Amino acid sequence: MSTYAAITGWGKCLPPAVLSNQDLAGMLDTSDEWITSRTGIRERRIAHVTMAEMAHVAAERALACAALPGRDVELIVFGTCSFEDQVPNMASGLQQRIGAAGCAAMDLNTACTSFLYGLSAATSMIRNGVVKNALVIGAEIISPYMDWTDRNVAVLFGDGAAAVVLQASANEEGLLAEKLGCFGEAREILRIHGMGGAYANRGQLYGLTSWQFDGQEIFKRAVLGMSEASAAALARRGLTAADVQLAVPHQANLRIIEAVAKRAGIPMARVFTNVQRYGNMSSATVPVGLCEAVEEGRVEPGAWVLMPAFGGGLTWCAHLVRWGDRVTPLGTTDIDLPPCERSAVELIREVAARKTTPAPARA
Repeated sequence: MSTYAAITGWGKCLPPAVLSNQDLAGMLDTSDEWITSRTGIRERRIAHVTMAEMAHVAAERALACAALPGRDVELIVFGTCSFEDQVPNMASGLQQRIGAAGCAAMDLNTACTSFLYGLSAATSMIRNGVVKNALVIGAEIISPYMDWTDRNVAVLFGDGAAAVVLQASANEEGLLAEKLGCFGEAREILRIHGMGGAYANRGQLYGLTSWQFDGQEIFKRAVLGMSEASAAALARRGLTAADVQLAVPHQANLRIIEAVAKRAGIPMARVFTNVQRYGNMSSATVPVGLCEAVEEGRVEPGAWVLMPAFGGGLTWCAHLVRWGDRVTPLGTTDIDLPPCERSAVELIREVAARKTTPAPARA
């Protein structure tokens, strides 16, 4: 008998501070009309806490939804590119927070596709009998790494986190087909200078970034990769666009989403978008979108859900999920973020100040 990896829990965590286009217009040479017409984005969230705290809240909500105690988790896959720690990894910190002592814990970085690549890894381990369940996270805090003087990128990104619980099942559901790939020859079209060991003590302060961002080439590559991956994933199940009840694509830019939907043959009425509310949250975009689609009743029992994405590298993928019978949580949790007493603009100014003022050495 075959084993599958059913999605049994889902949870998100979005910081409360909202950075609007009007806020950005007060900081940069831009306007609400300029941003909205080019990206579809109207606002995004800025975190007042650490990424680990956001991921913890999202994870606890997903675990409560699945009625799975944290101590019973066997694998954590933490997808991100905005690490707070690389040694030790982020997943080990989350293991400690949820009380999953001894479980396998790993980080995965393919930029904006990290959650979906993590979904593939965790699903394969469950289907191969390595573990019986897994917690897969997509979380990012991009705001500390943003060049807030560059309007070409500062308007695009936001912070957020979401998680899903996978559990072994005899039912044919969960991730049933995917296509993964990367345009490695185009990796220089999206590079963040100042984010990585290559910049340590080499003339650029770590965290003080400048963004190499070729928007037109990213658009072309993203549409190509997501469209071809979507077609390949559907073909592996003998399905067509007509069989997809809902597409939940990576939310980088509304124009990209519309172009991918058109090439895939999926009308926008069957495409979930929240890019207008959150912008591009990198690896958190797809899982946040999936959570909200379920919450809004747009994912029905047994539905085929298509999730295409692209990210720096230039990675691309599409994941085809068969939803199970349940679309409501089995439980909830009171765990939440602490209140935020500062505006998004104030938080950004604090980030900018930290980049120019050395912090005291840790004890």
